[in-house]
Amino acid sequence: MAPPITGILETAIYVDDIKRAAAFYRDILGLKAMIADDRLVAFDAGPASVLLLFRRGATLQDVHLPGGTIPAHDSSGPYHFALRIPKGQLDAWRDHLVAKGVVITAEMRWPQGGESLYFNDPDGHVVELATPGIWSNDLDLPASALQNGI
Repeated sequence: MAPPITGILETAIYVDDIKRAAAFYRDILGLKAMIADDRLVAFDAGPASVLLLFRRGATLQDVHLPGGTIPAHDSSGPYHFALRIPKGQLDAWRDHLVAKGVVITAEMRWPQGGESLYFNDPDGHVVELATPGIWSNDLDLPASALQNGI
């Protein structure tokens, strides 16, 4: 039997223009950058979650650091990922995105009660904002707990 997994720590996407992509996630979605350079921006995506933006093609070689080696990685094509939002905030996010000129490409009401908004980032990645109630292992934490890192 495998040891336990406690969650997804990082989600990585690959972008053509790191500054343009970082501006979108910072200015439109309000994410805070934790580190940034010309090949990588790491955003705080909520409690114990990091969204990594890598400049496409900039990570094709292993990176050797004092603590060890990060293996080469890269990808092409549009990705899909979901960012958790508190229950009851879907309308506020819809209004915010529309006010910022972001086109909502789809919406979904899930059988277990969760709701999702879908839109594209500047590189065509499919971004989903999702309330609790999509998956059977989805916790329905209050907004205050999510904001306090619980």
